Amino acid sequence: MNLKRSKLFFILPVIFILPSCFKGGFLTTLGDDYQKSQPQTETHWNFSQTSEDRLIAHQGSVTNLSHWWENFNDSTLNLLLIAAQQQSYSIAKAKSNIEQARANLVGANAKQFPTIDSNLVYNRAMFNYGGLSSISRAIEQFDIQSNWEIDLFGGISRQKEANESQLESNILTWHDARVAVAVELANAYIDYRSCENKKTLVIQDLNTHQLSEKLTTISNQAGFNSSSDLALIRANLAQASNTLFQQTAQCEKVIKSLVAMTGLKETEIRQHLKPEKNQTNLLPKPPPFKIDSLPANVVLQRPDVAAVEREVAYASANIGVAEANRFPKLTITGNIAPAFQSINAASILFTPTWAIGPTLSLPLFDAGKRFANLKVAKVQYETAVVNFHCVVRTAVKEIEEAQIRLTSVSQQLPKMRANLEHHQKILSNAQELYNAGLSNLIDLESSKHNVLSAEMTLQEIEYEEVRAWIALYRAAGGSWT
Repeated sequence: MNLKRSKLFFILPVIFILPSCFKGGFLTTLGDDYQKSQPQTETHWNFSQTSEDRLIAHQGSVTNLSHWWENFNDSTLNLLLIAAQQQSYSIAKAKSNIEQARANLVGANAKQFPTIDSNLVYNRAMFNYGGLSSISRAIEQFDIQSNWEIDLFGGISRQKEANESQLESNILTWHDARVAVAVELANAYIDYRSCENKKTLVIQDLNTHQLSEKLTTISNQAGFNSSSDLALIRANLAQASNTLFQQTAQCEKVIKSLVAMTGLKETEIRQHLKPEKNQTNLLPKPPPFKIDSLPANVVLQRPDVAAVEREVAYASANIGVAEANRFPKLTITGNIAPAFQSINAASILFTPTWAIGPTLSLPLFDAGKRFANLKVAKVQYETAVVNFHCVVRTAVKEIEEAQIRLTSVSQQLPKMRANLEHHQKILSNAQELYNAGLSNLIDLESSKHNVLSAEMTLQEIEYEEVRAWIALYRAAGGSWT
C-alpha cells in the first residue's frame, strides 16, 4: 500500500470520529448553558386533604398511577379507553410531531459530520467542422463530492441541543394528549352510567305512579276518591312519563359521543354497556389517591408543564445558534472526479481530477439581519420563561380546584345519604297514614316526590365524586409513563 493511500485510510476515520469528541464548538460555544427552569410555587397546598389512607399521587414518580384506570375494575371502561386512544386525532397529530422532531434531530446530528455525494455522468456529442467528416466524443465521469462545516463557535452543537429539547417537548405533548383523551372518554362513560342510574330511578317512579293511577281509578269509580285526586295522580303520571322520555334521550346522546370518540360500531358499544346480571349501581368506583405535599413535585410530573420547560430549553439553545451565525464559518470541501473520454469510439483519454481546501466565510455586512435574529431569539426565550411560569400557576390552580371540589363532595355525601333516609321514613309514615285514612293523597304524592328528589340528588353527588377524582387525576399529571 502506497503512502498516500495509507494516509487516506488514517484520515477518514479521524474525520468521522472527531465531531463526537467535542460537545461544543472547536474554539468556543456561544450562548449560555441552559439551567433547568424551576416552578415558582408555594411550599404547601392551600387546601386540606380529608383522608389519610389514600395513596400519594405518583409517590414522587409517574409509575404508581400508570394503571389507575384499571383499578376501576371496569372492563368496559378499559376497552373504550383503548379504542379512544387509537382513534384520537390529537394523539395521532402529536405522534406525527414526534417523528418530525426526530427527523430534525437527525439533520442536526448530520451537520457534525462531512456530507458525501456522488454523480455518474455519461455524455455523448457529435461535431462537424466546415463540412468535414463528423467527430463523435463520449465522456464517462464519476465524481465524489464532500462538504464539512467545522463547528468553530458551537452553532451546530446548539442546534442539536435545540432539536433534542424540541423532540422531548413533543414526546411530552403526546403524553399530555393521551391523558386528555383518556379523561374525556372516562367522563363520557361516567356520564352514561350516571344517566342510566337516573333512568332506573325514573322508571321506578313511573311504575309507582302507574300503580297509583290504577288503584286511584278503581277507588274513584267506587266513590272512595274525588275526581281531583284522580286528576292529580294522572298529572304526576304524565310528568313522570315526560321525565323518562327526556332521560332516555340524554342517555342516547352520550352513546353517540362514545361512538364518535372510539370509532366503534354503535351496536358493539351498546353490547358492552349492558349491565351485568344483578348489577344495580352502574357507576364505577374510582381508586382514591393523595396529592404529594410539595406542589413543585406534583407540578413537574404534569406532561404539559414538563413540555413547556423543554420549550424553554429549546429557546435557550436557539440564542446560541443565532450568536454563532454572527461569526465566521469554516467549511472544508473536496471532490474527486475521474473521467474517461473516447473520440470516434477509438482513442480513450483518462483525466483524473481532484480538489480539496478550506473556505472561510466572513459576515461583513447584512444590514443588521443577524443581530435582529439574535434579538428575536432572546425575546423568544424570555417569552418561553414567562409561559412556563404561567402554565405552572395554571397547574397549581387546577390541582387546588380539583382537590377543593373533591373535598366539598366528600362532605356532602353523608349529608345526602342521611337526607334520603329521612325522606324515606317520612314516606313510610305518610303511606301508613294514607292507608288508615288519616292523610290525603296530596301529602302522600308529595312524600314520594321528595324521596325521588333525594335519590336523584344523592346520585348526582356520587356522580360528581367520580368526576372530581378524574379531575384531580388529570390535574396531577395523569398516567404518562
